[in-house]
Amino acid sequence: MDGADLTKLWRGENEILSLFLQPISISTMRRLFSTSTSDSAFSFATLTLRLGLGFLMLLNHGYNKLIHFSSYAGKFADPYHIGRTPSLALTIFAEVFCSVFIILGLFTRLAAIPLIIAMTTAFVFAHNANYRGGPGGGEMALLFLMGYIVLLFTGPGKVSLDRFIGK
Repeated sequence: MDGADLTKLWRGENEILSLFLQPISISTMRRLFSTSTSDSAFSFATLTLRLGLGFLMLLNHGYNKLIHFSSYAGKFADPYHIGRTPSLALTIFAEVFCSVFIILGLFTRLAAIPLIIAMTTAFVFAHNANYRGGPGGGEMALLFLMGYIVLLFTGPGKVSLDRFIGK
C-alpha cells in the first residue's frame, strides 16, 4: 500500500471500505430494532435451532458413545439405578436417534423429551449442577437443555417433516 492508497483510504475513497461506511437508512434501522416477528423469520429460527442442536449433539456426543459403546458401558454413570449399560443405551437413544428426529423435524416435541431428561441428568449428576464452563462444568449440558426446552414449546417450525406429514 503506497501513499496514494493511504490518502484514498483516509478520504473514504476506497471502494470496499466505503461499502461499510455508508449511512444506514431509517427503514433499515427500524427493521433491526423492530419487536415484531414474521412467520418466515420464526420458521428460519426454529430450523436453525433444530439443525444446530441436532447436529452438535449427534456428532459431538451421541456418535462417539455409539461407536465406543463397549468402552463406555463399564464406566458410565448410573444415576437412576437401572444399571450402567441400560443408562448408556438410553443416553445413546436420546443423543443419536432423538437428535436425528430433531434434525428432520419429525416428532420434534416428542423427541425433545428424552433429550431434556438426558441433559438434566447430565447437568445435575455428571456436572454436579455446576453451570460454569471449563473442566467439570455443565455449561454445555445446560445450553442444550435450554434449547430442547425451547423446541418442546415452539415445535419444529414450518420447515419440518412434521409439517409436511400433518398437511
